Amino acid sequence: MKKFIKALLLPPAMMIASCTGNVQPQEEGFNYIDERFADIQMLRYNVDGFDSLTLKQKTLIYHLQEAALWGRDILFDQNGRYNLEIRRIMEKLYMEYDGDRTSEDFKAFEVYLKRLWFSSGIHHHYGSEKFIPEFSREWFVAQTACPEEIAEVIFNPEVMPKRVNQAQGEDLILTSACNYYQGVTQAEAEAFYARVKAEGDQLRPVMHGMNSTLVKDSDGTIYEERWTTKGKYGKSLSKVVENLKLAKAYAEDEKQQEVIGKLIEYYETGDLHTFDEYTIAWVENTAPMVDFVNGFTESYGDPLGMKASWESIVNFKDTEATKRTEKLSANAQWFEDNSPVAAEFKKENVKGITAKVIKAAILGGDLYPSTAIGINLPNSNWVRAEHGSKSVTIANLTHAYAESSNGNGMLDEFVYSQAEADLIRQYGGVTDDLHTDLHECLGHGSGKLLPGVDSEALKAYGSTIEEARADLFALYYLADPKLVELGLLPNNEAYKANYIGQMQNGLLTQIVRVKLGEEIEEAHMRNRALIAYWAYANGKGKAENGKDVIEMVKREGKTYICINDYAALRNLFGQLLAEIQRIKSTGDFDAARNLVETYGVKIDYNLHKEILDRYAALDIAPYKGFINPVYTATKDEAGNITGVSISYTEGYAEQMLRYSKDYSVEE
Repeated sequence: MKKFIKALLLPPAMMIASCTGNVQPQEEGFNYIDERFADIQMLRYNVDGFDSLTLKQKTLIYHLQEAALWGRDILFDQNGRYNLEIRRIMEKLYMEYDGDRTSEDFKAFEVYLKRLWFSSGIHHHYGSEKFIPEFSREWFVAQTACPEEIAEVIFNPEVMPKRVNQAQGEDLILTSACNYYQGVTQAEAEAFYARVKAEGDQLRPVMHGMNSTLVKDSDGTIYEERWTTKGKYGKSLSKVVENLKLAKAYAEDEKQQEVIGKLIEYYETGDLHTFDEYTIAWVENTAPMVDFVNGFTESYGDPLGMKASWESIVNFKDTEATKRTEKLSANAQWFEDNSPVAAEFKKENVKGITAKVIKAAILGGDLYPSTAIGINLPNSNWVRAEHGSKSVTIANLTHAYAESSNGNGMLDEFVYSQAEADLIRQYGGVTDDLHTDLHECLGHGSGKLLPGVDSEALKAYGSTIEEARADLFALYYLADPKLVELGLLPNNEAYKANYIGQMQNGLLTQIVRVKLGEEIEEAHMRNRALIAYWAYANGKGKAENGKDVIEMVKREGKTYICINDYAALRNLFGQLLAEIQRIKSTGDFDAARNLVETYGVKIDYNLHKEILDRYAALDIAPYKGFINPVYTATKDEAGNITGVSISYTEGYAEQMLRYSKDYSVEE
């Protein structure tokens, strides 16, 4: 199952500059920045506009956010089979410890626990490597009487070192710590799903394997253990369903009631045909102000890109900002027709692309605390082709990221010239937002598979190729005069701000998220490196003046990137987009592997060390995540909700401990 949802994380301009001019005004004095630990900065997001919603809409959000919070333990378990036990042991110690809380061991333990909460497990949320404790094993075991098996998992760096391993030539299942497979090898899993797919509907296939654990029992039989209210994760899903049933009564229209009803049915049965029915109803339900995602969605946590992690977001429409995305969706066929890809890979009739700007009300599962700023769903190729898709840009999260990046020093340290810095200051925000819109609204929704091509044909490289395809679509069209004509960009020079950010991020600054000497493994980072290094390599001598299209230049011992020909760079993006769409449309695994391994994985050691040293001097946390607001329902004597209030005062540890207490059940 190939995933189309995108976890963009921080846009390039927010990695290298303070962004201005692209956000809606927020409540004066709102404090976006909260605590910092390890490599993480915690933020808050303002749900401005919530107070203007009707009581019915607020009540709907209240019940949906309760459903969103009840799936938290599912993700912990999906990320690793020991995660929940480790979390509970550590939370007990954190709450009950009566020793010296200023000791080095306890302070290191506290940071470790906060990282565990943030990543929903003991592996890094982005790089997927296991955390190395900086507190002693002896101290921890003495405080907790921790079982030896658990202590080995926590402290032995050789045990379960990677949550998701993407190394070429290795058994990706046996070398990954994620909990989607039990006792099976990669070859066995691939053979199992090849048989299942061959026996299924070839025209409208369900997304096989997305909601199950693949298990091999003692006699060698391989089977799926479905995630349903009566199966695995049954107690957690039953609580999700309980709150969905409450939400259904406050749905904004009959179609939304149908959507929630189908989702409940799917959770109760695990039937993937029911999931498709739910998906179709959801994508066609565009009228309500309030919307949500709730379910098994992302596949980046599975090395084979099939199993889906649990996540949720509850949101409502930013009506004014949505006018921007509506212009794109209204012109979707024009963008498809004028794409540089081969005609045989284009959609003759683009259907049902709905795009809007939203404000997040709550984040849950694999969208919490680290989250996306844009989402495009559904994932099923045939549902998208026949019924369309929904695309969103999350305005209040984008704004929080921008506010937290103001004056962080990245602009002065990494941008080559004052002229480029001025471009980014003036246009970085608006072009980043538009890049996200194009990526989500049109990029993921563009193109088509040729008949008979398996959507999983690219296997472990599928996620990277899909993200590169959507990014290239956005990059190619950012420089098109059509965007100025539509009033989405102020002039034909603005796009250059995004080109600078994207190339600098792909070639230089994103590697601050990788440890020195290691390779790039995360799909989005591989995508950005692939695009930037391919353009760098293939632009040699091709600028209008005979220079390289992109140069890496040294100044006072520091490396910078310089774009010598923006028009030529756009042409390169078009060429690569055409090739990647061909790979996607035809299922050309060998070409996908060659592109990713050649351009998207390796990091030059000396350059890596230089960038890490320069970044360290700025003292910036490379990762950011969010603390959720707290919703409180006021009820009358009969139990009816008479009001819903929102507050932003809950601390990070306080929130995590409350979630563990109030939204956790022993499965």
